[in-house]
Amino acid sequence: MSEIIEHAVAALKEKLGGESFPSSVKFNIGDEGAVRIEGTEVTADDSEADVTLSADVETFQGILEGEVNPTTAYMTGKLQLEGDMGVAMKLASLLA
Repeated sequence: MSEIIEHAVAALKEKLGGESFPSSVKFNIGDEGAVRIEGTEVTADDSEADVTLSADVETFQGILEGEVNPTTAYMTGKLQLEGDMGVAMKLASLLA
């Protein structure tokens, strides 16, 4: 597992704060791999999810660090979404 993925898993676990996310979300992070959230679990996992968000490493790190707004990234094409838009909207509040 790459350092980028390890950092992403840790950062997303911290953002969840032990709370359960009601759906499954997968982040595709360029050539680094994928991170998946389901319930209280955050794992390096590339399996199917209710929504898949894809971005390059810089965009994803910016979102995790609060420097990039996920909605703005989506509107400008830096973040692609496939699947349930409602789930993505719930996730935006988690990432804020």
